[in-house]
Amino acid sequence: MIRRLLARFRPAPATPVAEPVVADTVSPRNVGLRDAVLDGWFLADSGELLKGFAITADDTLLDVGCGEGVATLFAVRQGASVIFTDSEYDKVHDLARQIEAHSCRTSLGLVSNSLPLPLAEGCASKVVCMEVLEHIDQPEPFMAELVRMGRPGAQYLLSVPAPAGEHLQKGIAPASYYQSPNHVQIFTPERFAALVEDAGLVIEHRQASGFFWVMGMIFFWAGERAAGRDPAGAVRDRIREPFMPLMESWARTWQHLLDHPDGLAIKQTLDRFMPKSQVIIARKPLDVGDAP
Repeated sequence: MIRRLLARFRPAPATPVAEPVVADTVSPRNVGLRDAVLDGWFLADSGELLKGFAITADDTLLDVGCGEGVATLFAVRQGASVIFTDSEYDKVHDLARQIEAHSCRTSLGLVSNSLPLPLAEGCASKVVCMEVLEHIDQPEPFMAELVRMGRPGAQYLLSVPAPAGEHLQKGIAPASYYQSPNHVQIFTPERFAALVEDAGLVIEHRQASGFFWVMGMIFFWAGERAAGRDPAGAVRDRIREPFMPLMESWARTWQHLLDHPDGLAIKQTLDRFMPKSQVIIARKPLDVGDAP
């Protein structure tokens, strides 16, 4: 399933990235992708990874903590050069293989914990770091390293889990979810913004969404507990096919909601009430005089 989802972001000219996946069964991944597109993600027609964060062939994108590589592959599709890093060799190796098969543009994959990144200062015009900072024991030096990588005027796309969803999951998630290598930080919106601004970036846009995945994770934990499992390692690697029936039922319900005439308004209300992720788009000043 993950490979099918990622295939939508590979450089295949006939594949419309922003269209929801059509499948015989309702998959949490597919429904989650549809939900994300409604929030402004993966806008292939405008080349925006997120509304307000456009990527062009003139860009060099740095994806720190690339994971499955969705952001990197989107950038490759826009013709950008890419640098991607992750602490896990298999993820970097697999992503490098995909890029090599479909792009002749410059790319570099690094296995690194990012402190420091073995890269020259100002190597990227776009920097992406999504759902990574919550895994970091010392987010301030990590953030400083991200800022060092961006050239003057570089744009940043950063995301971390929202606190409401994190605290709600504490009622059912195992203790290991809040231990290394999983979530060791919980960022309030104020703390997240301060981390970004104190590092020297100027915030351009903020949003929070993902109620669908808050509930999806709760159902995931319920299924894991019922099966007598306690996830080891990075939890995100456990959420894959075959999806447990409870998660598939929830995905079907959410799909019906999105199909309802008032579905988008209901979704947006629930996203404001309990988002899964909070996102900041920020920019590195052109010079010291541009800093706030």
